[in-house]
Amino acid sequence: MWSTLKTVRRHLGWAITTAMLLGMAWGWFLPAKGMKPLILPLTVVMILPMMVGLNGRALLGRCTWRLLAGTQLINFVAMPAVGFGLGRLFFPDQPMVALGLLLMALIPTSGMTVSWTGFAKGNLAAATKMTVVGLLLGAVLTPLYTQALMGQAVDVPLLKMFSQIGLVIAAPLILGQAARVILLRRFGQQAFARRIKPRMPLLSTIGLLGIVFVAMALKARSILTDPMSILALLPAILLFYVASFGLSTLLARATLERADAVAMAYSVGVRNLSVALALVMTAFGEAGASGALIIAVALIVQVQVAAAYLKLAPKLLGTADGETAIQPAA
Repeated sequence: MWSTLKTVRRHLGWAITTAMLLGMAWGWFLPAKGMKPLILPLTVVMILPMMVGLNGRALLGRCTWRLLAGTQLINFVAMPAVGFGLGRLFFPDQPMVALGLLLMALIPTSGMTVSWTGFAKGNLAAATKMTVVGLLLGAVLTPLYTQALMGQAVDVPLLKMFSQIGLVIAAPLILGQAARVILLRRFGQQAFARRIKPRMPLLSTIGLLGIVFVAMALKARSILTDPMSILALLPAILLFYVASFGLSTLLARATLERADAVAMAYSVGVRNLSVALALVMTAFGEAGASGALIIAVALIVQVQVAAAYLKLAPKLLGTADGETAIQPAA
């Protein structure tokens, strides 16, 4: 099983595409409304292992104030403006799609932030800290930003958003960190790092693909009667990533040394689309399927953009001393 999941994880873009196609096929030929109860358990399967693999003690680690402040300035001032602006520009008559784009902008960093930073020989400790900080700030600010920016176009269930954030972020974070402590005591640091931690993203992949499948099944009939609707999402998504990687690269080059610059670029450029997807589906129900669609497409695009940036990083940010960046599997 683990080898199969590793293969799926290495080819995540193709796996997500397959889950989308299978979900649309199911929703076209079979009833999909009965799948809605699966969203919460799939969310737990997706989020909880991520939190076990996350080192909460990274908050105590050292980090330059320029890196910390600059990253959060882009993540929680510039990117919400970008997400909201692109939503208004491209989807003025599709508020739930615009909402999905805004949620992408409001929830930065994921476990892949740390992975891509490692591939590019950046500051791993700083990237880990940015992941924890971004997750915590995003949990607090996302409902408030959503209400302020989208409250007139979408019925934003503010209290439900906070409660769902508790279910998809706070509770898994607490349980995941407790499980991490228990596993470390039971198996030791070396065994945990070698045998247990690498399996956490593989388990998360099961939940991620499951949620993509359910979201596409719920949205299948409207997608398949207008298949160009998926292609219409791509310009906004691509501009979103041009903005996220572009702004972070410009600020990083001007203010930071190379290792910290890499950490900033991936802490801004890579968004926590798994949490955004879970939140739009749990807080907004079946209506959130339209927002889930743009996030699901962004999951495919993000992998490709992050890989392309890895190749550009030496030219944009400089090369690591005496080292060649590790190339991840396609």
